[in-house]
Amino acid sequence: MNPEIDISNVILKTERLLIRPWRQSDLDDFYSYASVDGVGQMAGWKPHESKEESKIILDMFISHKKTFALEYQGKVIGSVGIEKYNETHFPEFKNKKCREIGYVLSKEYWGQGLMPEALKEVIRFLFENANLDVIFCGHFLWNEQSHRVQEKSGFKHYAFDTYETAFGTTEENEVNILKREDWVLQQIPAVRPAKGV
Repeated sequence: MNPEIDISNVILKTERLLIRPWRQSDLDDFYSYASVDGVGQMAGWKPHESKEESKIILDMFISHKKTFALEYQGKVIGSVGIEKYNETHFPEFKNKKCREIGYVLSKEYWGQGLMPEALKEVIRFLFENANLDVIFCGHFLWNEQSHRVQEKSGFKHYAFDTYETAFGTTEENEVNILKREDWVLQQIPAVRPAKGV
């Protein structure tokens, strides 16, 4: 099942990032990365063609209270959304508290480990504060970068599915999951053998 989650008063911090609700003052930063070719397509939407388009989506982010802005050095460079997973496709989870996360990062900041850093903290919040049992996360089969991000974040393959994009295409999608009990085990530091053993 998809429990309600409201992130409107949630602020998370990592070594390099402030993870917080969106503000109207983020519009320029949002348009700056969402209008770049190759960014939105990774998540199934076309680059924004105008600041007005970005403003409509920014208003949705604020009113729906389920999408974090990722702030780096005073600038918003991406987002992490806590979406509803597809209960129809995965009825076996009806007695578990589940949500799906999706994310986008400015092309300028790819390859710096910022998204795994953000996801690690959002995942902690979802298990510790929102009391989820399972987190879903998916990526298009051709999106190797996103596959690596999910692997680094502890997600494991669960199923293959299809995804209807915002621009009317259907993509083959890998669905990964992270269960609370597996996440808890990942938090336990590996025990190193004592010297001389």
